[in-house]
Amino acid sequence: MQSVAVGWQVFEITRRPIDLGYVGLFQFLPAFLLAIPAGHAADRFDRRRVLLCCYVSYAICSLLLFFQARNDVTSVLPIFGVMLLIGVTRAFSGPASQSLLPQMVPPEHFGNAVTWGASIFQIATVLGPALGGLIYGWAGGAHPVYATSACMYCGSITFFALLRVRTGRMEKKSVSIDTLLAGVRYVWQEKVILGSISLDLFAVLLGGAVALLPVYAENILHIGPRGLGVLRSMPAAGAALMAVLLAYRPMRRRSGLLMLISVGIFGASTIIFGISRSVALSLVMLLVVGASDMISVVVRSTLVQIATPAAMRGRVSAVSLLFIGASNELGQFESGITAQWMGAVTAVVFGGIGTVIVVAIWAWLFPALRKLDRLIPINENVTG
Repeated sequence: MQSVAVGWQVFEITRRPIDLGYVGLFQFLPAFLLAIPAGHAADRFDRRRVLLCCYVSYAICSLLLFFQARNDVTSVLPIFGVMLLIGVTRAFSGPASQSLLPQMVPPEHFGNAVTWGASIFQIATVLGPALGGLIYGWAGGAHPVYATSACMYCGSITFFALLRVRTGRMEKKSVSIDTLLAGVRYVWQEKVILGSISLDLFAVLLGGAVALLPVYAENILHIGPRGLGVLRSMPAAGAALMAVLLAYRPMRRRSGLLMLISVGIFGASTIIFGISRSVALSLVMLLVVGASDMISVVVRSTLVQIATPAAMRGRVSAVSLLFIGASNELGQFESGITAQWMGAVTAVVFGGIGTVIVVAIWAWLFPALRKLDRLIPINENVTG
């Protein structure tokens, strides 16, 4: 809900696609600068307490956006300041959240837990943008959306506080350069993990059309803020449907090849969306974008969490999330710049073509990823 409101509010103020890119940049910079200490914090402190602090920070950010919108802010700089704070919060919440799940679910069920968790998350992501667009259009402004988001965050704080999981301190060694960089070294040595997260980085960095949806909703498809909410919901809807399918029919064989094929489909559907002038076709392509991306998410998440020792999961997750954050937020910035230079349609089409090219290169650079068969043996061989 909040992402739709921020995107539309910023575009209403400036009418410049590049400012939509700055929204992503200000969220990415903290993740880039704080990835290593944030991952270390997830391993050194109780992950549940870290997450509680992060959810409180998210609620404060929503309230700040609410007061800005309520006072009819005419500059995007205060909004960018809140985006920076959200980026700092996300830098710490991501590693703690991802590394907490393996301690709540037995290893043999982790792959299925990732899929069901992703399903629930994507259902919320489907409803959120649609509701955000509807509330924005109904109220004629962003402040009711931010108020609702703040209430939702307060609810999440309450429910999370009821969890009985206590992780304690996982990393027993004192703070040093060696312990801080342990996650980076591990990812570099494990080529399957490196290939999977770097593929996501470059594919979504190039093929991220979501950042430009306000431009498409306003200038190309002419469907307004309510239509923007529906557009933003489509990738999540496709991801949710694919997640449910994978929960019932998990990937048994050729997981790496399926991941490469799905990212190729992601790029191809991005190209078709870019040139489409039909609302129906655009919605279908965004649905395919989300569904194909979910396959990559399941493979990558299972590899990163299950194949990593428990004491290092926070730092490895931080490295993984740095790649993902770069692909999402930095990709949003890249999309804004290229759209400012060459137009939104050309930027989206060239990004989709680049994604397809990246898939071909990664299939050659990372044969271990291409040949990856079952995810289950990884789960069974992990201890600790």
